[in-house]
Amino acid sequence: MRKIGVATENGQVAQHFGHCPEFTIYDVKDGQVKAKTVIPNPGHQPGFLPRFLGEKGVNCIIAGGMGPSAQELFAQQNIDTVIGASGPTDEVVKDYLSGDLTLGDSACHH
Repeated sequence: MRKIGVATENGQVAQHFGHCPEFTIYDVKDGQVKAKTVIPNPGHQPGFLPRFLGEKGVNCIIAGGMGPSAQELFAQQNIDTVIGASGPTDEVVKDYLSGDLTLGDSACHH
């Protein structure tokens, strides 16, 4: 089972990972979404969210934008990062799983 976390704002991929209001976590088995859970963002503190999401079993995070230090912290947790995504979270995850996800530039430049 894989778990994909998506930085979420109003059902859409949030453009700034650390400041999103919530995360949508998708449980995926055999390439299909089996469950979806929305959890509130517990707060943006350097280094906290990669550990927090890792403890939830997330092994891939999708966001509109993410700074390089956050990407490095996720890599240290063996969590893949997919940045530059936009659109409704359900559609983005479906496209990601099918290999059809189109990514733009990271929306986060700091």
